[in-house]
Amino acid sequence: MHEANFCHAAPDGAIQCDLCRHYCRIRTGVSGLCRVRRNVDGHLFTLNFGRAVAQTADPVEKKPLYHFMPGTMTWSFGTPGCNFRCANCQNWQISQMIPDERTIPFTAPEEIVRNALRAGCPSISFAYTEPTIFAEYALEIMKRSKLAGLKNIWVSNGYLSLTCLEAIHPWLDAINVDLKSMDDAFYRRICGARLAPVLDSLRHIYRSGVHQEVTTLLIPGHSDDPAMLERLATFIVRDLGPEVPWHVIPFWPHISWKMHDTPPTADEAIDIARGVGRKAGLHSVYAGTAHNDTLCAQCGSQLLARKVNCLTGYRIERFDTGGYCPACYAPTPIKM
Repeated sequence: MHEANFCHAAPDGAIQCDLCRHYCRIRTGVSGLCRVRRNVDGHLFTLNFGRAVAQTADPVEKKPLYHFMPGTMTWSFGTPGCNFRCANCQNWQISQMIPDERTIPFTAPEEIVRNALRAGCPSISFAYTEPTIFAEYALEIMKRSKLAGLKNIWVSNGYLSLTCLEAIHPWLDAINVDLKSMDDAFYRRICGARLAPVLDSLRHIYRSGVHQEVTTLLIPGHSDDPAMLERLATFIVRDLGPEVPWHVIPFWPHISWKMHDTPPTADEAIDIARGVGRKAGLHSVYAGTAHNDTLCAQCGSQLLARKVNCLTGYRIERFDTGGYCPACYAPTPIKM
């Protein structure tokens, strides 16, 4: 166990965790909602510090990030635990497990950086589970990563506190946030969380200048209603900016935690969502495997051509790296 930061003593004798928007008050011998932060004799400990799982090199497009270092690989990992209980989770085997020192070996922060460098990855992605709940470990890695000349990427549910946001901001280069729905009832029923804190985090991240992209999983009967998606796309345009990419992705029941009886997302639902995003004024809406090219927001010319194959992954077939559209000379949205 590693003594935790992001906490303070509560008036009732418990310890209040300040890491995510649940703000758990944790009594002695008890863990927070994430199950990886525990009060031991009046001190808060993080149980997943150094317990890295699923380390691998991924295309950065899988995060998904389409406007940040496209065509590169990113060293990706997570740790056990999560502050959500999403019934649709596809990484539930690790997000819902409790760290076990007997089966998960310790990986020092500097070893994560060395692994990224050995693999030739120009960035490290804190992904697979929610990086907020291993923020102490993440920060140690992010600081070393920067010294090594690497970029830092978070893949997050957006439930991190402002205290956590302020701590990671100097070291964070890009983030993809899941905006799962614009209905608070969905967040309460499916995730065990609330909508408003996620929207607040998205606004703060946008104002910070960190590169941000947004993802929405289209779950039939739960998060694919066109009226709800219109509110979601309008929120991105109005509160974040029309240049923020929106990824709408399909749901697959066979890899979900508890939603095996829900049908997979139909192609028609993907097309409808893309149309909703475009109508709302978003410059870039990426959907399924057919709409992955990056186009100029001014003239519509192709800036970057992507091909997605279920076996070979992502392939960049055309990429203008000059920073300007070759047709109209407008600045491109892509960051390297």
